[in-house]
Parts: sequence; C-alpha cells; structure tokens
Amino acid sequence: MKPIPHSAMILSAGLGLRMRPLTDTRPKPLIEVAGKALLAYNLECLTCAGIQQIIVNIHHLGGQIRDFVNANNYAHVKISDETERLLDSGGGIKKALPLLRPDPFFIMNADSFFIDGPRSNLRRLADAFEPNQMDAILLLAGGLQMTGYDGLGDFFMDAHGGLTRRVEHVIAPFVYTGVGLINPSLFNDTPEGPFSLNLLFNRAIEKGRLFGLRLDGEWLHVGTPDSIGEAETQLAFGETTRGL
Repeated sequence: MKPIPHSAMILSAGLGLRMRPLTDTRPKPLIEVAGKALLAYNLECLTCAGIQQIIVNIHHLGGQIRDFVNANNYAHVKISDETERLLDSGGGIKKALPLLRPDPFFIMNADSFFIDGPRSNLRRLADAFEPNQMDAILLLAGGLQMTGYDGLGDFFMDAHGGLTRRVEHVIAPFVYTGVGLINPSLFNDTPEGPFSLNLLFNRAIEKGRLFGLRLDGEWLHVGTPDSIGEAETQLAFGETTRGL
C-alpha cells in the first residue's frame, strides 16, 4: 500500500450559473444536499482519508466560503483567493501551487461528491498512481454509477487505464467525476492567467500519460436545482440499503 498524498485542492471558484437562482445569494459549494453543504462532503472525504493540507479556491461570494471554513474549524484548510480574477480550473490550481507541497496531490470539484464502495476511492487512486508513467490519474464513473448527469461522457479507457477523448457525435462510456491525483509537473510550461485543466489533460493524452480508474461506488453530480432532489433520493436509498 502506497502512502496517501499529503495535499489536495477543491475547485470552488465557479460562478454556479446553472444553479441559479440559488447561487444569486450563496456560492455553489455551500448549496446544501440533505442538510449538508457540498463543500462539506468533499472536506470530510479528504479529511477522513488522512489528507493533511487542503486548498480551497474562492471567487463568487467567496467570503461566505472563507467564513464557512473558519466557522467549522478546518485548521488544515487554506484559501486561494481569486476574487479579483477568475482563473478557470487550470489557472486556479496553478495559482495555488505555492500553497501545495511539491508532491502529487488530489483535486476535487466542489459541485459533486461520491459514495465510496467497500474501499476508499482516494486510497485506490493513490495505490494506482505511477508518477513515472502518469501525469494524472482521474476517477471515472460509468453506467449506473451516476446521479444527476445527463451528458455524452468524456473518455474511453483501454485495458491498462489509458484514456482517450470522446469525439463529436459519439457517446463515451466514462465520465470524469472531477476527482483525480495529479503530478505538479503537469503545470510546467502552462499559460499565465485563466486556462482549463482540459488543456493539460489533452497534452497528457498526446504523451500517453493520462490514465483513469473506475469509481467503486456512486457519483452524485449536483449541477442544477433539480439535481439536489435526485442526490438526496440517492443518499436516502444508500442509507436504507446499507442498513439491510
């Protein structure tokens, strides 16, 4: 069993446009599902896995996220402030690199979370990651593992876990959950200012260094107001079945 990474970053700086009107007065990471903020699900997941340092970036109504972190005594959580300029997923992580340790680290999106199967998915990612062969390994959901997602998929995965992109007009079997383990060297030679992680994922694909791992459990994507109820139903179903 490999050591668990020390650090993680939760991407929490989005505008939450699809979640309006709820995000007119509250940042999306603080939208509640079953009485708990989305951000709290991810913070608890990382903390329970033994992550010692977590970075959360903020932009839209970011002061509320800062207050939430302080009020809940998350002493191991630091804020990366993007209030003045939203940097997109890749640019946001690049800005936060000085706050992270110079080792591979987890990333998470704040608008979704997952229910583990018998074994921690973060532990599975850590054990599967081979930094000499991989720039990143992404946690992927497929088939009936998804709640609140209605897209066409993101990736194809070969027998060794290597990833390729979905092409136009084709449905791909795997969806990126927003969770991954990445090497900071992935950010070498990257633009200043805003840019998407997809730029870096595409570079890694070209080098044969982007890999995936299928989720063991259930992924809940909370992108719209309607998806809140869907996630709450799935959580209630999971609690019921685990009690059998």
